[in-house]
Amino acid sequence: MLMSPLGTAAYRDETDLPPLVARAVAAAERHGFAFSCLPEQGRLLRALAGGATRRIAETGTGYGVGLAWLATGARPGVEMISVERDGNQARITAEIFADTPGVRVLHADWTEVYAHGPYDLLVLDGGGQGKNGEAAADPERLLTPGGVLVVDDFAPSATWPPEHLGRPDSARVHWLDHPALRAVDIPLSGDLSTVVGVRRPR
Repeated sequence: MLMSPLGTAAYRDETDLPPLVARAVAAAERHGFAFSCLPEQGRLLRALAGGATRRIAETGTGYGVGLAWLATGARPGVEMISVERDGNQARITAEIFADTPGVRVLHADWTEVYAHGPYDLLVLDGGGQGKNGEAAADPERLLTPGGVLVVDDFAPSATWPPEHLGRPDSARVHWLDHPALRAVDIPLSGDLSTVVGVRRPR
């Protein structure tokens, strides 16, 4: 499992960011928040958001960099919610998106996503990933049939089962072998891998 401490810093060499992404990155920098999603992850989120027709959710808003990529890629009329357990971050990020139609930032534990689903796209970044012994989200409850799940912050692994720090990566195996999903592990950079799964028909 991996959370890049250089996520926000990785944007310093980016020269062509969507305006909403640039605003979120600026907020993360201003508040000393290092853990924004990497640009590679953001571009994947933007592409996947374009396939949603009704509703998108994200756990772990931070200062909204990932949410900004999602909002940039989403079709008009698609609803988006992002949940953040840090109240100050949730308040500041809600202000960033105050003029973005269809986007809500909620101050809540990640499990709040159950109250607003199901989703065409669900991004697990701040809870529900099943890492470090935490509960894993239930894709059968949270995804529409054919809905897409994204679980990020893994380190690339060339072995099966995938390993992290020399041990089997049980969280990643959970998603790759989940009976409700067709899932694949996608390396996005030299130190970042993301699991993307599509919910199987019932």
